[in-house]
Amino acid sequence: MKVRTAGFSRRPTPLKIVLQCSHMGSVNKVILIGNLGRDAETKFTPSGASVTNFSLATTRRWKDQASGEWKEQTDWHRVKYWRAENVANYLLKGKQVYVEGRLETRSYDDKDGKKVYTTEVVCDHLVLLGGRPDGGGGSAPDEYSQQPVSRPRSAGGPVAVPSQSAPPAPPEDTTFNQGITDDDVPF
Repeated sequence: MKVRTAGFSRRPTPLKIVLQCSHMGSVNKVILIGNLGRDAETKFTPSGASVTNFSLATTRRWKDQASGEWKEQTDWHRVKYWRAENVANYLLKGKQVYVEGRLETRSYDDKDGKKVYTTEVVCDHLVLLGGRPDGGGGSAPDEYSQQPVSRPRSAGGPVAVPSQSAPPAPPEDTTFNQGITDDDVPF
């Protein structure tokens, strides 16, 4: 609505809204895409819960404004994945993974009695993306293996795991790959 007074147009004053919530929540969310620095290791708690630990490297690149040369920085992240004992078979050094989770800081006393703080990513969701472009990382031992990497100490004797046969591979479609090589891809 316009109000005219003596030839001047008067605009309404913008409203400033300030929201104050006494019960405002918080967010602790981490999303990482990186390469494993070593093979994952699965251990078990005394109660039998599995925990898989691995280190993940994320690298960022930027062009230095002063020198014009490319610079690179790699950060290392400790990742903990609970109750996923079979995933360590696939988490091999060099593999690229997507990790989604939260940060958790804990403390412990070292051998000299000094308090040490460490921050880890507690993984809620993990997606295997592949290996390194240079072919590093190897391949998983058996794509269809469901045997755990290790077992709880309390478990006694061998455990029989039913064998699963892999479904036959679909026939390769030769019409799709018409001599395209990695050199043909623009990125």
